[in-house]
Amino acid sequence: MEFFRIKKDIPFMRYALILNAISLITFLAAVFFIWQKGLNLSIEFTGGTVIEVQYNKAAELEAVRNAVTTLGYGEVNVQNFGSSKDVMIRLPLIKNTDGTVMSSSDQSKSVLSKLQEIDSSVHLQRVEYVGPQVGEELLYGGIKALLFVVIGIVIYLSIRFEWKFALAGIIANLHDVIIILGFFAFFHWEFSLSVLAAVLAVLGYSVNESVVIFDRIRENFRRFRKLDTPDTIDSAITSTMSRTIITHGSTQMMVLSMLLFGGATLHYFAVALTIGILFGIYSSVFVAAAIAMWLGVKREDLVKTEVKVEKDQARLDDPNYGAKV
Repeated sequence: MEFFRIKKDIPFMRYALILNAISLITFLAAVFFIWQKGLNLSIEFTGGTVIEVQYNKAAELEAVRNAVTTLGYGEVNVQNFGSSKDVMIRLPLIKNTDGTVMSSSDQSKSVLSKLQEIDSSVHLQRVEYVGPQVGEELLYGGIKALLFVVIGIVIYLSIRFEWKFALAGIIANLHDVIIILGFFAFFHWEFSLSVLAAVLAVLGYSVNESVVIFDRIRENFRRFRKLDTPDTIDSAITSTMSRTIITHGSTQMMVLSMLLFGGATLHYFAVALTIGILFGIYSSVFVAAAIAMWLGVKREDLVKTEVKVEKDQARLDDPNYGAKV
């Protein structure tokens, strides 16, 4: 299905150098902010206290969040679990004035006391301390998951296409991941497990767009044998523009609804997906395709069998071939 058809190819590769220079600057800026500021890791990674409370009626999460925030615990995570009456509150580790870490029981007492000032029906269900050791295991587990996804993408693209496309595709996908992390480092947004899940989702989402463009490039190499590589890539990208707008537009509408109406629980998850979708489109067109072009991808790399048949046929059609042999 197509909303429109562009009759004249857009010369994307003519501006590839300029756009990739901008992309490189953005990438280096993201790396700098990650190194300089670091990520604001949530309690799943750093450790903290998990408190579960229950109300006699549906809890107002925003009121609960505002009440807990006034205690000076910094960024807290408040969400429903099980039912609208049950609320889970995640608190970071807090140090006392003497430098010692505040105990989970002290945190739970202060939180419960504050909540009871607003609604006396609230009562404590459970208090659990999440140690930094558990958070460290989750962090390393997330890094391993990211590494395995990257390796899997490289293997898939190498088998499906060619190593030049595999290298270009993984560079483009890692470009998206680093930029997402750079945004979270620069604005000091909370990096939680849900955000990590969004980053992994962006990897898969971005590689899908790259595969569509790579597949069209291979198809165009077979169809337009007299076009050079930049023109072939321009034609491939132009022919997928309608599909790109439909796919990314519908996906972004869903993510935007989560961003606007999903509340604080889904906020940063939706933010990470929004950044990933926008830069995923950019990287697939101006990073992956351009890098493949600069690596010297050509028709012979993708249609080797057909090229061999053409050469063999040319030899057979040559009247002097037998004499040369």
